[in-house]
Amino acid sequence: MVKGLYSAYTGMINQQNRMDVMTNNLANSATTGYKKEGTTAQAFDEVLAVKINDASENFIDKRIGSMSMGVKIGENYTDYSQGSLKVTDNTFDLALTEEGFFEIAFTNKQGEESTKYTRDGSFTLNKEGYLVTKDGDYVLGTNGRIQLDTTAEIKVDDLGNIYQDGVYADTLALTKFEDNDYLEKYGENLYQTVDGAVEAAYEGNVKQGYLEASNVSVVQEMVDLINITRAYESTQKVIQTIDGTLEKTVNNVGRV
Repeated sequence: MVKGLYSAYTGMINQQNRMDVMTNNLANSATTGYKKEGTTAQAFDEVLAVKINDASENFIDKRIGSMSMGVKIGENYTDYSQGSLKVTDNTFDLALTEEGFFEIAFTNKQGEESTKYTRDGSFTLNKEGYLVTKDGDYVLGTNGRIQLDTTAEIKVDDLGNIYQDGVYADTLALTKFEDNDYLEKYGENLYQTVDGAVEAAYEGNVKQGYLEASNVSVVQEMVDLINITRAYESTQKVIQTIDGTLEKTVNNVGRV
């Protein structure tokens, strides 16, 4: 195997992975509360190269040093930085000002309910008066599912306390985590915990009539996509050059 071909191939695979992640970021640039993703790459462990069956040497095997086998795809990560807040003036649009999440009672297709987390505060009331997400999952409060009077005037203060016609009704269940590395994305805009996640008290405010925009910078993503495209094309040219060299070696040099 020609090492240059393999190294160029691993570079193309890595750039393709970066492209997939960034196009997903662009597709969600208008998604409420979306947190952009990034990629990492790392080198393969170096291997020891050995020259074998060389008649010019006094011994058969000779170590000629180590070599790298190219690049491999590392882990993806999520940027949890705050997105900008935009005014909607809708009663059930809520935004968080600091790092943290709304708690959601998510029900899967098998009817199993579990707690998920989201930054998307675009809520509404269903026919029964329950506060739900756009997908119909229940928003949780300190007393469980939040149920309100559909005819009452609803106010939410900075601490997440909910009042209907001036009377206290419930408090939003808000949480943060000591380390967001123990969260993983679930579906479009939800998160779930993995082993090791430690909850902590939410320390920010809740803003009624606001939504948090995605933290994706469209301009920066486009610039990065251009750089990725150029890097991909460069590795293509490396493969084409090596292929041309091999063709001449086989067809021309081999005739001598």
